[in-house]
Amino acid sequence: MKDYRIRSIDDYMQSYQESIQDPEQFWDDYARENFIWKKSWDKVLEFDLLKPEVKWFQGAKLNITENCLDRHLSQNGDRTAIIWEPNDPKEVAKHVSYKELHSMVCQFANVLKENGVKKGDRVCVYMPMVLELAVAVLACARIGAVHSVVFAGFSSKSLSDRINDSDCKILLTADGGFRGSKVTPLKEISDEALESCPGVHRVIVLKRTESPIQMKVGRDVWWHKELMKVDDDCPAASMDAEDMLFILYTSGSTGKPKGMVHTCAGYMVYSTYSFQNVFQYEEQDVYWCTADIGWITGHSYIIYGPLSTGATTVMFEGIPSYPDVSRFWQIVEKHKVNIFYTAPTAIRALAQYGPEFVQGHDLSSLKTLGTVGEPINEEAWHWYDEHIGKKKCPIVDTWWQTETGGIMISALAGITPTKPTFATLPLPGIQPVLMDEKGDLISELVAEGRLCIAYPWPSMARTIYGDHQRFKDTYFSSFTGKYFTGDGCRRDEEGNYRITGRVDDILIVSGHNLGTAEIENAINEHTHVAESAVVGYPHDIKGNSIYAFVTLKGTDINQELIKNEILQLVCDLIGPIAKPEIIQFCSGLPKTRSGKIMRRILRKIACRETENMGDISTLLNPEVVQEIQDQALAH
Repeated sequence: MKDYRIRSIDDYMQSYQESIQDPEQFWDDYARENFIWKKSWDKVLEFDLLKPEVKWFQGAKLNITENCLDRHLSQNGDRTAIIWEPNDPKEVAKHVSYKELHSMVCQFANVLKENGVKKGDRVCVYMPMVLELAVAVLACARIGAVHSVVFAGFSSKSLSDRINDSDCKILLTADGGFRGSKVTPLKEISDEALESCPGVHRVIVLKRTESPIQMKVGRDVWWHKELMKVDDDCPAASMDAEDMLFILYTSGSTGKPKGMVHTCAGYMVYSTYSFQNVFQYEEQDVYWCTADIGWITGHSYIIYGPLSTGATTVMFEGIPSYPDVSRFWQIVEKHKVNIFYTAPTAIRALAQYGPEFVQGHDLSSLKTLGTVGEPINEEAWHWYDEHIGKKKCPIVDTWWQTETGGIMISALAGITPTKPTFATLPLPGIQPVLMDEKGDLISELVAEGRLCIAYPWPSMARTIYGDHQRFKDTYFSSFTGKYFTGDGCRRDEEGNYRITGRVDDILIVSGHNLGTAEIENAINEHTHVAESAVVGYPHDIKGNSIYAFVTLKGTDINQELIKNEILQLVCDLIGPIAKPEIIQFCSGLPKTRSGKIMRRILRKIACRETENMGDISTLLNPEVVQEIQDQALAH
């Protein structure tokens, strides 16, 4: 295979220009040289962004698992594909080779077939971060079934909503899941969800926690017993390029989750290309993305991108604070991790405890660090750089979305000059543009506006399952012929992009546009601030005023003094216009299970609109919502 990896900034500039001047030829060359196809394509790209309809590699036949597994067997079959690190460090980690993973996937694919799963059927996967979760996802792809992974921290209502929306006929789950010191009763939650899911005829249950559970006769079967009935010979189904690969739900502004549909060929091509280039993966590297497979990061950068490349990818069942807050660094040392990819919220949380939990751990194997999920603030960036990377590891601050399927704007490790808080430059094939509020293109280099993508890329979502009109309204109606990301963005004199926050998190205060992320970055500069979230609320004179929710490091602190210092800091770093009207100190901020702060909830609290908070049961810490609400009412 030809090596299409970018090796220098000049390489990047050349590749980028080629990809913009002739996108079809660029992706045709890469796809042809780097993957195995059952049949080549008749046409690289056909699209109409007004409808919107996008088709990549039309006429091609393939199976993504042949690219993730089969093609590595002859030369690299004994290479470790997945290192599975359990929740409890006393339990032995598993090293699974490509040959072993291929066998496990084929065997479980036969289990699915024996249980009535056919090509095109939707399979819901509600499992902990165990090896079998990766096997299940790949087994679905092997036979052409569509996987819909639901994060194993969601409530029964969230699970049933997703099962019903995507018409799943089978559920894969476990008796329970370990998460730190807690056991999540997954089977119990599943049983409750399935009371309102008449379409599910089979539940396959993995034994993980040995928790006592109820098995429903005629519906529920044990994973290990089903494996005993089949062998590991399972030819890969022939899939059309535009066949569905998976559905993955992401939060909607209306509260109803959106089932984003990703298809086989384009997603495979782009997740692989972006993995190889952003992280600059080299043969024999050990790569660890700390995300859960329940999120797009886990799909693209734990499973598909790394395995297609023939990489060794780490899966971690636990949390960064169990049994103590040095767990991440223990794992890096234990498995000699070279590339480490995590969320800013995890970095901020660990930084609160100081560098002593890092010291004493050998992190010398690390050569690349990455962040994902939200823009990283400057203080966290410097802590990560100094204490984890020892100022020797490039940090790739990746911007992308569930909808985009792969990383869109990011530094390439060791190649692109990094700039704290900036995602930096678009990847080849990605054409970002900034638009103003009137819908006009902003042509100036140094500018701020709405971030859109002007041209299709291979891994973009094709629709919202069962609701194409919503897909069009949400992503393609604001700016004609362009994909609207929903994010505000700033571009500097070098063409670097900095995400300033969701556009609905852009505050217009006294006629000034203020990005909430920028204000949060300023607040987070205070030495006693652990984390902050800024929202707007109506103001009679200014139009909007600024409300800051702040968590502090430690408890024995003069809050009034801190408040005044924060106001001065914001004034110094941004200007008096950006000073919060209200600063409320909280013990924690409401977050999703992936670590994103739920600003929608905080906005309702700030605006005193607390009648309908929506379903907060899926939050990581739903209990803080009432606490914050009570404090706000006391203001």
